[in-house]
Amino acid sequence: MTDFKHRILFVVQHRFDRSPGQRYRFEQYMSYLEAEGFECVYSPILVDAQEDKDFYSPGNYLTKFSLFLKGAWRRWKDWRRAKNFDIVFVYREAFMTGTIFFEKMLKQSGAKIIYDFDDAIWNHDISAANRALGWLKNPAKVAEITALADLVFVGNEYLADYASQYNKRVEIIPSTINLDYYRIAPKQFTHQVVIGWSGSLTTIEHFKVIIPVLEKVKVKYGHRVAFKVFGVQDYVHESLGITGIQWTPQNEVSEIGSFDIGIMPLPDNKWTKGKCGMKGLQYMALEVATIMTAVGVNKDIIQEGENGFLATTEDEWYEKICQLVESKELREKFGKAGRMTIEQHYSSQALRKKYVNQFHDLINKS
Repeated sequence: MTDFKHRILFVVQHRFDRSPGQRYRFEQYMSYLEAEGFECVYSPILVDAQEDKDFYSPGNYLTKFSLFLKGAWRRWKDWRRAKNFDIVFVYREAFMTGTIFFEKMLKQSGAKIIYDFDDAIWNHDISAANRALGWLKNPAKVAEITALADLVFVGNEYLADYASQYNKRVEIIPSTINLDYYRIAPKQFTHQVVIGWSGSLTTIEHFKVIIPVLEKVKVKYGHRVAFKVFGVQDYVHESLGITGIQWTPQNEVSEIGSFDIGIMPLPDNKWTKGKCGMKGLQYMALEVATIMTAVGVNKDIIQEGENGFLATTEDEWYEKICQLVESKELREKFGKAGRMTIEQHYSSQALRKKYVNQFHDLINKS
């Protein structure tokens, strides 16, 4: 039994193993923290699948109001117990509206505050289901939370440049892959080259921008290529033969690993400059040849022609997809080099010492 010396309260939106962002930012480090004497206590706003469904469904405002009240009560209880913790870790925000009331209250408890974000969340971005409630959001709160934190974790240099305007103690912790979970399975040989995209309902619009290119690829290669969309079960594109596949923790690795080519198209805007390249990292971890839009951190992850391709225009996307379709050797080269990139720079195994030391340092400097 571990003899815990310190306690961390994780103030988050979703229950454990529900949110990809939470998994890749900190959940996979919890076992390391506990081995180093930190007790990790989890406190989500949305505690079960039904609350998730209610919150992300269109309309249903009376139920959502009830969720706001429940969430506020949960955060009030967090404030009451925060004095019993050494560190309070806030991921993105403590509460889903524009207020930073709870962050301020948690700060007053005497616990050290770590603030973590992995997107350019100071820009206004609302899910389609809750667009009518957009007036409740206040993107400017990100600067205020950053300023009151004792330590800020961000996913890339672009986010660090923003956070450093408001806090002197900012650490870049890339979103990482747990290689104990992302284990490579032997690829099944088929006559088709599978071009795949992994994402969610909130990012499916990014996939749609590449459809004209994929349609050209389909015309050129016919049944030699197949297309997959993983993570958006209701998505259908008949001419490309796509029926979306539902994400589950059990099928994530096998479905992404079934891709021969993984694509991560993105628009180039203020929001995407803050993205941490997670789709591409997932592909690379499973030795899937990867093409990413040349925006933001993607340009740091991909070494052009060595461990993947970068593309900007539709012509570039088409040309580079075709190169990979036609060359099994190039796909294998990118796959092996991509996996090595993850092992060395973007895995929890590679970064765990740096990550855990940040918590020790924060407490020791108290």
